[in-house]
Amino acid sequence: MAESTVRVVELSSPFTRFAGRILVGLGYEVILVEPPDGDPARRELDGYAFAHWHAGKRSVVLDLAAQDDRDALERLVAGADILLDGTDARSETPAAQHDSPVHVRVTPFGVSGPHSSWAATNLTVAAMGGMMAQVGTPDAPPLCLPEGQAEQLAGVNAAIGALLGLRARRFGPAPFVDISAQECVAASLEAGALAYLHEDRVPGRPGRVHPLVPHGLFTAADGFLGGGLGGSPRMWDETLRWLIEEGAQEDLDDPRWRDPVERKIHQDHIFAVLQRFLAKWPKEEFAVRAQERKLPWAAVDGPAELLVNPQLNDRDFFLDVVSGDEVTRDLGFGFAFPEGRRVRELVVPRLGADQSLISEKRTVTGSFPKQEAQSGRRSLDGIRVLDLTWVLAGPYCTRILADHGAEVIKVESLGRPDPTRFSPAMHLSRGPHDDPDTSGYFNDVNRNKRSITLDTRTPEGLAVLADLIAASDVVIENFSSSVLKKMGLGYQRLRELRPDIVYVSMSGMGHTGPRSSWVSYADIVSASTGLTALTGWDADDVVGVIYGHGDIVAGLQAATATLAALEHRDRTGRGQHVDLSQLEAMAAHMGTAVIRSTGTGQVPEPKGNTEDAWSPHGVFRCLGSDRWVTIAVRHEADWLALCELIERPEWADADEFRTAEQRRARDSEITAAITAWTRTLPVQTVTEALQGAGVPAGSVQDGRDLVESDVHLRARGFYVRRAHPRAGTFLHEGAPVRMNRTVSEIRTAAPLLGADTDAVLHDVLRYPPDRIAQLRAASILS
Repeated sequence: MAESTVRVVELSSPFTRFAGRILVGLGYEVILVEPPDGDPARRELDGYAFAHWHAGKRSVVLDLAAQDDRDALERLVAGADILLDGTDARSETPAAQHDSPVHVRVTPFGVSGPHSSWAATNLTVAAMGGMMAQVGTPDAPPLCLPEGQAEQLAGVNAAIGALLGLRARRFGPAPFVDISAQECVAASLEAGALAYLHEDRVPGRPGRVHPLVPHGLFTAADGFLGGGLGGSPRMWDETLRWLIEEGAQEDLDDPRWRDPVERKIHQDHIFAVLQRFLAKWPKEEFAVRAQERKLPWAAVDGPAELLVNPQLNDRDFFLDVVSGDEVTRDLGFGFAFPEGRRVRELVVPRLGADQSLISEKRTVTGSFPKQEAQSGRRSLDGIRVLDLTWVLAGPYCTRILADHGAEVIKVESLGRPDPTRFSPAMHLSRGPHDDPDTSGYFNDVNRNKRSITLDTRTPEGLAVLADLIAASDVVIENFSSSVLKKMGLGYQRLRELRPDIVYVSMSGMGHTGPRSSWVSYADIVSASTGLTALTGWDADDVVGVIYGHGDIVAGLQAATATLAALEHRDRTGRGQHVDLSQLEAMAAHMGTAVIRSTGTGQVPEPKGNTEDAWSPHGVFRCLGSDRWVTIAVRHEADWLALCELIERPEWADADEFRTAEQRRARDSEITAAITAWTRTLPVQTVTEALQGAGVPAGSVQDGRDLVESDVHLRARGFYVRRAHPRAGTFLHEGAPVRMNRTVSEIRTAAPLLGADTDAVLHDVLRYPPDRIAQLRAASILS
């Protein structure tokens, strides 16, 4: 099969530009449509923001206020495979005129619903999507994650939507894909809404301690460390052994601490002992020594330290951005693609450098006539995925694939159970925490899947697993780097079983490099990539990212990689091994943090909720306990509207309040005036008043707010009610990628442990009943 280039036309916005960057990393031709004065990012960070988001793209200048240029855009779109559309939800775009391009519309709140026309920035969406309620300390305002994480969640979901659309176009008309940034955030909260859905509980902001597992942020002699006691008895035993060797155990060698329940109840005491021990160590030295003992710790590194990370450099993660004669180091992509290729450099396009593309005629290939359309078919119908993942990062990836039609067979074992089925801390259930089928955490992330139980510690079990691999299109696992190879199932063996297999591994650090054997959790990844270091109020007051944001990002990047590899296989006939490192996946979401350091020489530091270009920009207290509203003033119109609402008309045209920089110099005075207004009103009243005046504002919503109070999510049917055979009927988080305005892709609840074993072996592998009975009698099936 001949390989052809996929063409993307991008009408950019902060919510789409990361999607365009991801598609550049896949080798697609991305044409950026810029206004006559250029994309706004050209004027940010001395142009380095544009270099990060748009290097590798082609530039076409069109004035969409002029009819001739609108006609030119229609011609450009007619020859495209994908239209990546970040225009305002109320505006019209040329995609409706053409059947060939996959139209991916990315807006803050989606194209339908009562908030679809609301003004929004990253801060607005982070608040209303539930992210900010999970970051910060209980005694301080909520914190926004740095580097536009809400925008980037929308971007990676848009890339997934584009790839799903390309696949759907093979058996019908190109679909319309509706991406709501708020829903992308609401689907990324780990237990943020699940605790309410399954335990009637709303967790407060966790500060520096993980709300579910014994991990947190600690102070070292020269900075901060992320890590903790891990998830297995071995890790506690090894931690205690180390403390005893150093004479730092205090009372932790008392037999009472052998009980994990006792350790959980008195976790504060254990962490205090650990803190006294850690305070004496340089952060990097401690992390290396801990990892030698297979303990999950990492130094909290900033963007400049990220550049010298030995693992990232050994795996050639970073790339060069070339602009004229200038070469600047920047972040690479979440995975090497295709077939292990690394992008070494990207060229920053001159404004309008590719104007000739407007008159070029291009025939789009890969779509089929409407009469061949197969009604009701999902993008991944007919694709079988063997799911060897556990906990969150891997299951989140396979959930996305299952939501869009893939047959996902989850291989489980009583000998190696998924901790989210059994761990009391992660079970999330109104009932007892010892039933593997009633875990709200497991059941949410494993809907639409099938479960088989198989003892893979035996030759017979491995033979069954090999047969399943041979019958699958995709194999995904998130074990440590050597596990599958030790089972005799490395990539070469997988290719022998199925030559065009798509194999996606998701280890913490990747399968190669000096740190490939490091033990990794989501907080370890956040610590190592700069995300934790930039989450706080200043360099000395770092709060960090405690929940599993890194796991969600890794799952999204792995789903992108899987879809891209399937598209590549369709075009070339070749499968591949995508060696995805969760470290690289999260690092790829660090926005302009690195290029700011290498280009401008400015070393990014934590800055709370402030924004360099806008002021005021932050979180303000409203009426009620722990109720907050976010406000972002972008320009003069926002400022004038805000002044009117807070009854300070004298500030509206005063010279000393004219610019964002001037207003920032009067920040305490302005904050006091805004708070005097917001503090006396319910948060929804404040939000609606500001939005009515066109000012980006959003309530900081927690899990209860999202499920009960958000009229927009309810109107869009985001939370979906489905019955589970043991846990009963409950609400599930929706799928944020909506194909052809489909409300829900949740067909079935999560499977009972091993419920599909016999059916899969009979229907997929064609095993006769007597062989299945023999395997069960030998306890190969459990």
